[in-house]
Amino acid sequence: MKHQVSERRVCGAQNISRMCLACGEENIFGLHAQFLNLEDGSLAATFTTIEEHQSYPGRVHGGITATILDEMLGRVVQVEHPEIFGVTMELTIKYRAPVPLGEPLLGIARLDKITARVSEASGVILLQDGTVAAQGFARYLRVPVDKIVEGGLAEEDWHPDPRTPPEVIVG
Repeated sequence: MKHQVSERRVCGAQNISRMCLACGEENIFGLHAQFLNLEDGSLAATFTTIEEHQSYPGRVHGGITATILDEMLGRVVQVEHPEIFGVTMELTIKYRAPVPLGEPLLGIARLDKITARVSEASGVILLQDGTVAAQGFARYLRVPVDKIVEGGLAEEDWHPDPRTPPEVIVG
């Protein structure tokens, strides 16, 4: 299954943390994903897996794919509402194609619904040729960040991404 490829303008990068498995800049086993706010209100995630993310030889473990989908789908609400944090209530994934190790990958997520308590999002992980490797849907319960992390997030745990974001994403 191929994804409708289009060029999307990047508005900026979202914050990252120190040790998060998805974005943590100091996590040696992490994905080091960059999360990009797109002009159309969607979110892109760029990342490259490493050997430690393997299941079968040369293939990314499904749990790693689930991790990046969960992170993307939870973050897309912050494109328009950067103050909103939440916790995963439901995550559904359809695995469509094997994900190869060591290749640059792209995720695209969109916010489908937001209420006072819940947000819903959907998204895909794309291979370099535009093939949909996985698609996901998730629901998040809005929770104040100081209720998720006692005392809230320290600057080292939630700070601007120092990497320069690209001007456009093709995906």
